[in-house]
Amino acid sequence: MHPLPAGYVVRAAATSDVEALAVLFNAYGRRVTGTDLITADRLTSMMTTPGFSPERDGRVVLDPEGRTAAAAFVFDVSEPHVRVTSWGIVDAAHQGRRLGAFLYVWILDRARQALDKAPAEARVVLEQNVFDKDHAAAAFLTERGFQPTRHFWRMAIDLEEEIADPAWPIGIRPTPVDVKTELEASVRAVNEAFRDHYGHVEGSLEQQVERTRHQIESDPNYDPDLNFVARDGDAIAGVCFCHSISGTDRDTGYVGALGVLPAWRKRGLGLALLLEAFHRFRAKGKRKAHLHVDAESLTGATRLYRKAGMHVDQLNHEYTLELRPGTDLAAK
Repeated sequence: MHPLPAGYVVRAAATSDVEALAVLFNAYGRRVTGTDLITADRLTSMMTTPGFSPERDGRVVLDPEGRTAAAAFVFDVSEPHVRVTSWGIVDAAHQGRRLGAFLYVWILDRARQALDKAPAEARVVLEQNVFDKDHAAAAFLTERGFQPTRHFWRMAIDLEEEIADPAWPIGIRPTPVDVKTELEASVRAVNEAFRDHYGHVEGSLEQQVERTRHQIESDPNYDPDLNFVARDGDAIAGVCFCHSISGTDRDTGYVGALGVLPAWRKRGLGLALLLEAFHRFRAKGKRKAHLHVDAESLTGATRLYRKAGMHVDQLNHEYTLELRPGTDLAAK
């Protein structure tokens, strides 16, 4: 492992680090995107996710004055443990001191622990997302064998412009979701809607429900009006789960999951769900809306979003390192 410079120390992350980590992450965000990335509340939720342990899965590097100079996290909470993700950030004032190389060795070692948990025949990969303007991160990963495997757009719409009314297919209407009694059914519907989307891996429904419940209960900005489904009789035909803020931008709503189940596709339901979300955001006083989408979506999502009036305003890239070859359990 590359040694740390004199005076620097590394230790396990802790939930008490969230304020300092938010400063670190948001300074990085302003450098590469022009905006902050995350709130302290969202970081707390992330670090208390069921299955994630800050002490085991995070590292913080402190400078000689005890300030946070860099941090890294590895996320390996989802069965069957075949797609491991990571973050690594070095503060601008501490770049050029090989802190990133030091943390990368830890990331790789922690990520390889997934090999013992994944099915023996399965391909296991380590993934990291990179913002389009972060050329240094792209070069760092490429030098270590990572390959660019996918591209994702953040799309946006100005809600102060005219928004069309949703046209619902006959017999289908948006209805609320009671998270106390319908959470499992909702998560099951999301899985079915996204089963043919890039990167989807069939996992434990119980774990997914537990993590979704945690996200809802730990989100001080959770708004039940922004989470709804489309029903055809008693059946869930489509889902739309949204957040009342995008990153740290309280003037912008975020569409987290929008999907139509296969039996109801090609009937205009996806567009109706999206337009309904826009109108609900506007009723809450939001000025814009964001969502992220696979730029190569085979389900036509990008065409749908453009039809609704959205445009691309940010690009990021997925980089992948194969930890073990084998049968790929993720959807292509």
